[in-house]
Amino acid sequence: MSVTLTHVALQVPDLDACIAFYRDFCGMQVIHQRPGKGSRIVWMAEPGREQDFIFVMMPGGSERQLAGRDYSHLGFAMETRDAVDAIAAQARAAGCLLWEPRDEPYPVGYYCGLRDPAGNQVEFSYGQPLGPGAEQLEIP
Repeated sequence: MSVTLTHVALQVPDLDACIAFYRDFCGMQVIHQRPGKGSRIVWMAEPGREQDFIFVMMPGGSERQLAGRDYSHLGFAMETRDAVDAIAAQARAAGCLLWEPRDEPYPVGYYCGLRDPAGNQVEFSYGQPLGPGAEQLEIP
């Protein structure tokens, strides 16, 4: 049996704010939308990955209130440390930076964290053994 992860569905309190967040910070685009769940259901994907992995977003959710030590998050890989720093600066200016950029031993790498408008934590990393830049890493 072959199983492939294709999507994550998020029910969010402010659909348009979440669409803007994932567009502006993650480079995702709306690839499909249809009526549903009281207004509309939106599919978002990274350009070129529309058939690999998507976010499905629906209105009507409540804001996530994560406990202080809850590091549940969505993870996005960046191609360089400078790209992580740039996302952190953008988030700092927008008031949604959670974790300043920091270095951790392999396989965690260099990362920062943001909070999306629904209260989800979103990590941007470089130096993990997956995603852009992974092929350049020396794996211990």
